[in-house]
Amino acid sequence: MAFRWLSKSSITLFVFALLVGNLLVGAKIYNSDDSQEKREEAFQQLDLFTTVLEQVREYYVDEDKTNYETLIQGSLEGMLSSLDPHSQFMDEKSYSDMKDDTQGQFGGIGVVISVKDGILTVVSPMEGTPGWRAGLAPGDKIIEIDGKSTEGVLLQDAVTLLRGVPGTTVKIKVVRPDTSEINDHVIMRSRINVSSVKNTHMLNERIGYTRITSFDRKTGELLQTALEELIGQGMQGLVLDLRNNPGGLLNAAIEVSQKFLEKRDLVVFTQGRDETSRKTYKARGVYHYDNFHIAILVNGGSASASEIVAGALQDHERAILVGERTFGKGSVQSVLPLEDGSALRLTTAKYYTPSERVIHNHGIAPNVHVPMDSDRLRQIFQRRAQLNDAGEADATIAEDLQLSRAMELLDAVILFDNQNNNGQKDVVYTE
Repeated sequence: MAFRWLSKSSITLFVFALLVGNLLVGAKIYNSDDSQEKREEAFQQLDLFTTVLEQVREYYVDEDKTNYETLIQGSLEGMLSSLDPHSQFMDEKSYSDMKDDTQGQFGGIGVVISVKDGILTVVSPMEGTPGWRAGLAPGDKIIEIDGKSTEGVLLQDAVTLLRGVPGTTVKIKVVRPDTSEINDHVIMRSRINVSSVKNTHMLNERIGYTRITSFDRKTGELLQTALEELIGQGMQGLVLDLRNNPGGLLNAAIEVSQKFLEKRDLVVFTQGRDETSRKTYKARGVYHYDNFHIAILVNGGSASASEIVAGALQDHERAILVGERTFGKGSVQSVLPLEDGSALRLTTAKYYTPSERVIHNHGIAPNVHVPMDSDRLRQIFQRRAQLNDAGEADATIAEDLQLSRAMELLDAVILFDNQNNNGQKDVVYTE
């Protein structure tokens, strides 16, 4: 959109009218009891905005940076980014790029990132991706991308910088908070396509293990296959490993959760600022397993969809959580297209567990806290994958403190059940 043909006074009036319309109508202040006070406050703030706008136009040293289009777009970007790291004003090109991203047009390094405490932070690398092979870990702080500081960078801009054509490289500088160690990584981008359910096997004659690395369209189906395999081997207890799982699709999280809940049990709900905006998601589907005990492993790299599953099964007392508090990423973003081809990405709701615990910025606390070093866990995952591929027994259990504790808990409850002749229930099939 070009404004060069308008006069200075016309532009000021246009911006003023536009912002007044959005603020006053959007907030519905005319329908409130204190509408006059709110109108006056809005006009005062808009008057301040136009005054600053004209002062910048008049006195800023680089005149080429002070056209109205640049200043107003910068104001919109600043307004949205001041709300939270996930809200964003997207110009026409950014919005088009975002739509291309959802259609799989770009490669990447396989890490999920967020802005935490104002710093670009790795939520978790996806196992088997370039970021994973480079040694990135949950909690790592990315302070430079291709030589440029990430201080103040918008989250979506950082995502764009990390993504690119498969086969190209990106250089990042990373600080690991635990050790204050600074490392440079040159990582080659690739298309990200990894299996979301891995390492399914029996840990002993009673306890089965499977790991979900992310939540995608195939996760529910793959987990179903894994469960049937383990049940066929006499599983009485399951360790479901969600450590370093950065999340993914909401539908996949619901599909996973409902396998362990009764039909119509609440899995999660979203709530916006309006009480009428609540949206609930309940267990559906055909298979509902109630014939074994569950321990879920979580840590600081468990985020988003992982937290939905962990929170739901914990609230329904269907599983015990072992490990460390999860990341705390549980907000809902809506994309609102605008007439000129731009769009707003706006946080419109938050996720809540069935007991109404908010996930965002809080995370899910485990029932049994067992801390564990991220580098050690990464090494265990690598060796476990190699052993599983070779068909060998899991030789990493003793090193994996969180897994060992989960097994102890499951063994104890299974022994208690057997001594009290509770037996196993059947799988519930519903239509």
